[in-house]
Amino acid sequence: MEEKPLKRHIALQPLSRDHHFSLLLCWKIRRGLNLSIDPDRIGNYLKQVWQHQLAEHFELEEKFVFPLLDASNPDVLDAIADHRLLKWLIMLHPFTHFTLHRIEKNMVTHIRLEERVIFPEIQKIASPEQLELIAKVHDCPMKELEWEDPFWK
Repeated sequence: MEEKPLKRHIALQPLSRDHHFSLLLCWKIRRGLNLSIDPDRIGNYLKQVWQHQLAEHFELEEKFVFPLLDASNPDVLDAIADHRLLKWLIMLHPFTHFTLHRIEKNMVTHIRLEERVIFPEIQKIASPEQLELIAKVHDCPMKELEWEDPFWK
């Protein structure tokens, strides 16, 4: 019999919703590239998303989520390396089609790692108090960033 997927613990649901918005960001990057939009137009949006959403999300995961697993856990090490790479790529200037494509692909892969591997493991081992702390510190989930240049439309 096939194993049913774990229902996401309520404390991790806001982080999963953040991942939804990050996947939407990836779609916007892909769409912009497919429409041959100037990479700097896409990059300007990406930098705003970084400043207003992603940087805080990464910090929260690194301070409160990943430490619940062993520091030498290869999935956690991969996730932290992904954070560093994504930040570095987002801070690069000028943007190119190559860097935007790489950001989009790496972000999708990274989100899948967290959603399919790391979060289920956290749910299995975290105490109620640890999960409550995650819920408490993540008090401002992502929402759609208003942008005057919707290049993806």
